[in-house]
Amino acid sequence: MREQFNKKELQDRFKRFTIDVFKMLEKLPKTQACSVITYQLLKASSSGAANYRAACRAKSKKDFINKLKTVEEETDESLFWLEILDEMKIGDENKITLLIKECNELVSIITTSLKTLRNQL
Repeated sequence: MREQFNKKELQDRFKRFTIDVFKMLEKLPKTQACSVITYQLLKASSSGAANYRAACRAKSKKDFINKLKTVEEETDESLFWLEILDEMKIGDENKITLLIKECNELVSIITTSLKTLRNQL
């Protein structure tokens, strides 16, 4: 059975995910590859969180859906960059594994929400 979240709980979860990503990125080596990954992951994780917050203030169901699509894309991009770190064995493997798990869950929640909302239109 899928767990249900209210908007505030999910906002908090996205914010916590972003903070955890930022903290993890601060500890990465200062190489050219890590700089690219850090930049992309900083942008994607914070964008997912900020856009979810904006979605919660949507003016209509269609507006909410459109904003959630951006959240889905940005959160999935975060997952991509975390997987790159994992496969390259860069950083704290345990922390990255936990972030990948959380990111997968966030993507799943948003994807399921979008399917449900689209079916209601």
